Amino acid sequence: MRKRSWLVSFLLVTGYAHAQTLQQQLQTAFGKLQQDSQCRYASVSLTVLDAKTGEQVFAANPNMGLATASTLKTITSVTAFNLLGANYQYQTTVGYTGSIAADGTLNGSIIIKGGGDPTLGSWRWNTTKENYILNLLVAAVQRAGIKKISGSIIGDDSAYGTQAIPDGWIWQDVGNYYGAGINALCWHENQFDIKLKTGAVGTPISVDRTVPLMPYLGFKSELTNAPAGTGDRAFIYLPVGGKLMYLRGTYAVDQTKKTVSGAIPDPAFDVALRLTDTMNRLGLKVSGEPQSTLTLAVKGEAAPAIAKTLTVIESPELNKIIYWLNQKSLNLYAEQLLKTIALKAGKEPTTPNGITVLQDFWKAKGIDIKTLNIYDGSGLSPGNRVTTLTMARILQSAKSEAWYKFFYESLPIYNDMKMKSGSIADVLAYTGYQTYKGRELCFSIIVNNYNGTTKGIKEKMFRVLDVMK
Repeated sequence: MRKRSWLVSFLLVTGYAHAQTLQQQLQTAFGKLQQDSQCRYASVSLTVLDAKTGEQVFAANPNMGLATASTLKTITSVTAFNLLGANYQYQTTVGYTGSIAADGTLNGSIIIKGGGDPTLGSWRWNTTKENYILNLLVAAVQRAGIKKISGSIIGDDSAYGTQAIPDGWIWQDVGNYYGAGINALCWHENQFDIKLKTGAVGTPISVDRTVPLMPYLGFKSELTNAPAGTGDRAFIYLPVGGKLMYLRGTYAVDQTKKTVSGAIPDPAFDVALRLTDTMNRLGLKVSGEPQSTLTLAVKGEAAPAIAKTLTVIESPELNKIIYWLNQKSLNLYAEQLLKTIALKAGKEPTTPNGITVLQDFWKAKGIDIKTLNIYDGSGLSPGNRVTTLTMARILQSAKSEAWYKFFYESLPIYNDMKMKSGSIADVLAYTGYQTYKGRELCFSIIVNNYNGTTKGIKEKMFRVLDVMK
């Protein structure tokens, strides 16, 4: 009799759970998250909308402005699709100053003028890889009949101004690959690898080598080997105007990569250096040292204008750039796009101008820009504040656009859901799309100031999102 009573109770509870609406189930799951000990001092928000109609399915603290981390990239992506178009391509112009003598000597310099392309020298496409681009440049020089250069190779990144780091980024980030600056002339995603010599727990870690070689930089490691399971807590610092990079923090003995990645401080100089070396190796002698807008500015000089164009290099289309932007959460790509939409709007290509254009666009769509209080396009700044309602509304707006399929495919898969993640100090966020019983939904969930482990809060947030499966 007791067994039968238990079975009846179980069936009643199960039946009740199935009878609950999605809104009720989300309310229960969200309530558990909010009351969890990891969220005792946290700010927690969730908005779920019908992706087709925009109808609100569920909302808890939808108007709370929160740090977004990398989920902000979805807003930057959707704005770029709207303002630039899915087929937009960047252009890098290569040309020369002076004139070419009868013996093939260029009495002038080769200029590589950047147009904001974040993919130049990237390993993600065959047509952007470093060797492919360098060979393309050499071939353009040879087609012009140039056999010797009396001047220099100059990397010109003047088109995007002099401020490479957005206001609001923290010192701990900017020497690392994910904190690389925004430049009109990017190269190899403005990053390079530092190979480490590790050892026993508690012992110092030294720098083995860099890939590629960085002959103009020095390295001082203050890293120590840490116990297994503590992960990569290494940070790279480069004093402003300096040439000595410091590595600080810890690196766990069970890490297999033995590699950390740093930000190239002057990508325009780096690409000029690589082309100079390549041409010298091929017998196309370059007399002058490689230069960039920055190295010339130190001497009180400006990059000369191109007198004759040799070639124009086009980037992959925007839809392909945004695919990698969201799949790998590339801060550089997002920040480049923000400056690009400012330029497209006829403004000076600065981060603040890009933010203004972005906010004005969404204001015209009925979104209060006070819910879009941002400092960058990638979410790296801890000062960003966006509401989950605004995040979800922007995702919902994309659903009816012709380029939506590109945006949707750009989102990674986490927890068997198509969504972008975001994580910075004590911030975890997810935003994306999910189908529930044939109904297409879009959502944004953000937790700020949680305590305990990221793994723990992630599992609890996934339990809330699981309700929509």
